[in-house]
Amino acid sequence: ASLPLAALADRYGRRRILLACLAGGLVMTALAALSPGYWWFVALFALGRPQLSATNAVAVVVAAEETESRDRAKAIGLMTAGYGIGAGLTALVRGVAGDGLGFRGLFALALVPLAATPLLARRLEEPDRYRRLRAAADPELAAARPTIGRVRADLRPRLWLLAALAFAIAFVTGPMNTFLFVYAENALGLSRSATAAMVLAAAPVGLLGLLLGRWAADRLGRRAPAAGAQAMVALAGMLTYSGSRTAVAVGYLLAILAAAAYAPSFGAISAELFPTGVRATAAGWLVAAGVLGAVAGLLAFGLLTDAQASFAAAAAAICAPVVLTCLLFA
Repeated sequence: ASLPLAALADRYGRRRILLACLAGGLVMTALAALSPGYWWFVALFALGRPQLSATNAVAVVVAAEETESRDRAKAIGLMTAGYGIGAGLTALVRGVAGDGLGFRGLFALALVPLAATPLLARRLEEPDRYRRLRAAADPELAAARPTIGRVRADLRPRLWLLAALAFAIAFVTGPMNTFLFVYAENALGLSRSATAAMVLAAAPVGLLGLLLGRWAADRLGRRAPAAGAQAMVALAGMLTYSGSRTAVAVGYLLAILAAAAYAPSFGAISAELFPTGVRATAAGWLVAAGVLGAVAGLLAFGLLTDAQASFAAAAAAICAPVVLTCLLFA
């Protein structure tokens, strides 16, 4: 559902859709804290998640449109840092509070950014590029569909190529991140305080990755840094699940470093390869490809782990093919 939601930003404006998806996603996430049962929780969380995914996609589009080429990787790196800080704070609160907080308290924390949304709305402006096209009655905007995103034929090859790359990296990061705490705490016996310490260490490592990624995107171009970082994410995934406590910590931090370095290059190239009139639609397609990749990776990793009774073998089977997909960047 994040695909049609993000595509609406090409027809109705970035600001309107960004604020609507942000508020709607946070409301649904907070309501999940009141779930009377498991399937209520699943349903409410499922209603909120695509809105928040669309928020992230359109926010990166706005960042790309508000900057020139020389500053674009820096802006997208800053967006990634904000996302990482939010995710890290949630994991940190979970580790520090332990069982006392519970899932209800954790999801109720969505009320904090929801309360700040009116303040953000006052300062958020429509990107100048979009406003100029809207004022000029650009035919690309007039053709934008409010349903499943339509992209004109000459842009589809590059869209499918980027979608394949987004699918590939999510195929690794989906299971590697989702099963991390289960693996570290249940399989290796790490305490919650130890996993919280890993999350704390990830903050400076992620910042370093963003700085390296931004520097590489500006000096070496977009493709080579993104390809190298994607390969490193996959290799770090194999290390994380190789079977020792040291490996899980080192592999996790290397994956954070590589994923952070990947974001500025891939985010910039994803925005720069599409015109303003379909940029949000293309971003929605890439989010959808990432969701499909993450789900496919979760299913494959779970089935392989059960079949082979080994996290390490499953991780190798999932990650090794993704290293080869980096050749698509050429």
